[in-house]
Amino acid sequence: MLSLPSTSSSNSRKKYDVFLSFRGEDTRRNFTDHLYAALKRRWIVTFRDDQKLEAGEEIAPELLKAIQESWCSVIVFSQTYAFSSWCLEELAEIVKQHKNDGHKVFPIFYDVDPSDLRNQKGKVKEAFARHEERYKEESEKIQRWRNALILVAGVRGWHLNNRHESDFIREIVQEISTKLCQAYPVTHDSGLVGIPERLEGLYLKINIGENDVRIIGICGMGGIGKTTLANRAYNELSPHFEAKSFIANIREDSEKYGLVSLQKRLLSDIFYDDYSRISNVDEGNNIIRHMLPRKKVLVVLDDVDNIQHLKYLAGRHDWFRLGSRIIVTTRDEHLLRCCQVDDVYISTTLNTKDALQLFNRKAFHSATVPEDFIGLSFHVVKYADGLPLALEILGCFLCGRDATVWRSTIERLKRDSNKEILDKLRISFDGLEETEKNIFLDIACFFNREKKDFVIKVLDGCEFFPDIGIDVLIKKSLIKVDEHKELRMHNLLQEMGRKIVKEKCVDEPGKRCRLWEEIDVHHVLTKNTGTEMIESIIIDNKRESSKMLNLSVDAFSKMKKLRLLKVLCLSNCDYLKFLSNELRLLDWKGCPLKSLPSSFQPDNLIALLLPYSRIQQLWKGNRGPKT
Repeated sequence: MLSLPSTSSSNSRKKYDVFLSFRGEDTRRNFTDHLYAALKRRWIVTFRDDQKLEAGEEIAPELLKAIQESWCSVIVFSQTYAFSSWCLEELAEIVKQHKNDGHKVFPIFYDVDPSDLRNQKGKVKEAFARHEERYKEESEKIQRWRNALILVAGVRGWHLNNRHESDFIREIVQEISTKLCQAYPVTHDSGLVGIPERLEGLYLKINIGENDVRIIGICGMGGIGKTTLANRAYNELSPHFEAKSFIANIREDSEKYGLVSLQKRLLSDIFYDDYSRISNVDEGNNIIRHMLPRKKVLVVLDDVDNIQHLKYLAGRHDWFRLGSRIIVTTRDEHLLRCCQVDDVYISTTLNTKDALQLFNRKAFHSATVPEDFIGLSFHVVKYADGLPLALEILGCFLCGRDATVWRSTIERLKRDSNKEILDKLRISFDGLEETEKNIFLDIACFFNREKKDFVIKVLDGCEFFPDIGIDVLIKKSLIKVDEHKELRMHNLLQEMGRKIVKEKCVDEPGKRCRLWEEIDVHHVLTKNTGTEMIESIIIDNKRESSKMLNLSVDAFSKMKKLRLLKVLCLSNCDYLKFLSNELRLLDWKGCPLKSLPSSFQPDNLIALLLPYSRIQQLWKGNRGPKT
């Protein structure tokens, strides 16, 4: 396996990546022009002298300076290169910079034999005979040119050898690109906390040393850093490939512009050609299948949320040349499994230490936190629950603000979530089917940290098909099952779900489908504003835990569709007129009733939990919960 790319460099980048040295009348309008254009397409900053600079006998100062400001020189040795005193003076300066400053030298032998250059015979001998005649009094200059030519002609370079120039140029540009990436390796942004460790885990799965085709998924909830990780891997690994493409925002761009636009982008990135004539996805598919096996490529498909994205961009392994790697970022693990990816890297939230480090760098641009803000930082990090997106957004928002504003923000977050964060997270929810949305909201409002098997039984009674529904939520990174077989939802996802419920009716809690906050439940029960909209309710009294909660006889009379009822606090109620026949779960700790309402028909009841109750008789006749 190849060693992992270096992650740091002390090199300062030169003004130019490449200085092109060539004989204008030989190659300016053909080979060198095509080479220059190919270098530009790869974003390699190249200096090519203006034709006007060659007007005089002496080399222009601008050219000497350009050589000094370039990382390397590419010398195109053509048939009459040695006849140009201008070219030889350039070459001597290139050698000088090579010896003094480590300037890199890459010769191209364009229909010339390097041994003729080294031994200075044939046309080269003729050229120097002319120079000696012209510069009779400058023997040192002639010798400097000779020495430079001998040295550079001995460097390993590229030989045309009757090859197609397009293939020849592609090889040259690829090697220069690779060497540039090695000379100026990508440095990790100091603000990217935890990335090196995650890259190591991802690289084990990518394994670029193997000569096969691998499609690797990066999966996780929104805002967890999938794109950041993929982008870092892309920048570091690209020197090992002949061509590369990073297609970002696939979910959004495919909706706006269609899949054909993405196919065009992929092909243009890889082959630097115009594919604007592709008219439909099937045509694009055929071209991709035909063209991509020609190159060893690195492709990143970012934010994939539909199996069609992969079908039309990276349908099968045999579309790619051996050694190619395709990285797919998505929130949906099931999508990756359906497409038979080779492996999946599961992104995780940051631990507390890394979360604090990331937040503090955004909030203070430093790892050192002012003493007045230490406790406040912990509050914000706890709210973000290790999600990089939330840490960055909140860190940037609080940057430069005083402690009073921080305290106000923290208090506001308890009641009113950050819109930018929740909007990003909601993308996954909006892509669910209605039944899965209901399961998600029930977990967010009612069943977070409950045993999975118990939740499945209750939701199965609600006809939500929870076995498949919960599996979908897990695969879409919206929930997970912990080591205790409990359903777990990230704090911000839970907050997002609860906000969705509140948005149904902001002003009147009684018109919402689910109630869990004490203040809203208290309002509904004391004001008698309950409606048929309410499907689940949790009654608690944490703010005044020692105080008895008095329930009226009509407390639940208007809640005809109530499915889930939990009473977790001390309550006082001698009699209830009504309980919904839609109840699937009745969980009432210390229930004060002697019996349930006579009108109550428990035919749909799945679970009846009445610990420490005063119940003497549940109901008359042969009735009871299903389990």
